[in-house]
Amino acid sequence: MRLTILGGGGFRLPLVYGALLGDHAEGRITQVTLHDLDAGRLAAIARVLADQAKGVPDAPRVTVTTDLDEALRGADFVFSAIRVGGLEGRAADERIALAEGVLGQETVGAGGIAYGLRTVPVAVDIARRVARLAPDAWVINFTNPAGLVTEAMARHLGDRVIGICDSPVGLGRRVARALGADPDTAWIDYAGLNHLGWLRGLRVEGRDELPRLLADPELLGSFEEGKLFGPDWLRSLGAIPNEYLHYYYFNREAVRAYQEAKQTRGAFLHEQQARFYAEMERPDAPPLVTWDRTRAEREATYMAHNREAAGAGERDARDLESGGYEQVALALMRAIAHNRRTTLILNVRNRMTLSVLDEEAVVEVPCFVDANGAHPVSVSPLQPHAAGLVCAVKAVEREVLAAADSGSRATAVKAFALHPLVDSVTVARRLVDGYTSVHPALAYLR
Repeated sequence: MRLTILGGGGFRLPLVYGALLGDHAEGRITQVTLHDLDAGRLAAIARVLADQAKGVPDAPRVTVTTDLDEALRGADFVFSAIRVGGLEGRAADERIALAEGVLGQETVGAGGIAYGLRTVPVAVDIARRVARLAPDAWVINFTNPAGLVTEAMARHLGDRVIGICDSPVGLGRRVARALGADPDTAWIDYAGLNHLGWLRGLRVEGRDELPRLLADPELLGSFEEGKLFGPDWLRSLGAIPNEYLHYYYFNREAVRAYQEAKQTRGAFLHEQQARFYAEMERPDAPPLVTWDRTRAEREATYMAHNREAAGAGERDARDLESGGYEQVALALMRAIAHNRRTTLILNVRNRMTLSVLDEEAVVEVPCFVDANGAHPVSVSPLQPHAAGLVCAVKAVEREVLAAADSGSRATAVKAFALHPLVDSVTVARRLVDGYTSVHPALAYLR
């Protein structure tokens, strides 16, 4: 089978290839095609992958190309991990938002909207090309904002595009470990949108163990989300929120921490990866060692501003272990290719899963996966405050899609103004002015 990876020069791609190297099952991926617009980044990542493959006799063959149509033809699976505007664009998103006193994170608030407005037109073009050149391929989307981009692509690919994220998987594993349960056998009751979901239960042999966790302050404070949100707030919610909800529940603290930081997350990653790719231009640079050292620094500093604002301290070493989105992608491909029924938390069309949203809305919920794709599982209704937040953010996503489709600047302003973390139409107008002035990809807004 052939896997095409769009954004193939991206820094995290060796995680995906590493997962493929560990898959020796019959019918596995045997060919990987990397596509990227930047030939230099492609060459750097190809070197890392070649180093990874040493000593693995059946390693998937890797080819690279900057031609999108060539990359798509003949693909069985297409993994989309593009970044329109690069990390320089992410840093600009953060800087412009923070200057207005609002959040600029790449998937949440103003930054997420700006990133979505840049990305949706490109993602739609990719979806149309897939439909034309590889109509039988399954598209696995990791491009952020993952839920929004998946919904944009689903309008052209239907259920053959599935969004993935490692956040719910990591949350479920941390909660299971805190309870002394096996993360691989526990049933995780999770629902919401991408980066806007809640773990409402964790069942072990039919028994919900979450109430036991919520009743024990020491257990609650023993893992990342407990440290980030605090045991008292988790008990008040009666659920464990996705870590990205820290931006909503502690918005003022998060914005202040970002404003006071020496540099934003995007600026840090931009500088760090620029050093990595520059170092990889040296023929004597050890590819895998260089990449692994950079990755360790990246993971250790993840959501550092939020942890600082919450007084959560350093990340637990167990939270730095591999087993994130690359393992979700591999499990998803195995289930579809070999009809191995499994359960994964994925971004798919809602159907009738969350009653507060329409059928076409992409939601993040547990799904049964088989050869026919991902099928959302019925879940209990969201609590009123969660339902309100989900509906508000989905309405914003719909305005982003409408703006990307029409090119309407007024609709883009509406998307910003309606977001719960942007509290002023005047600020929304200034944000659109700021973003369109620095991002060539937003020149279509008029």
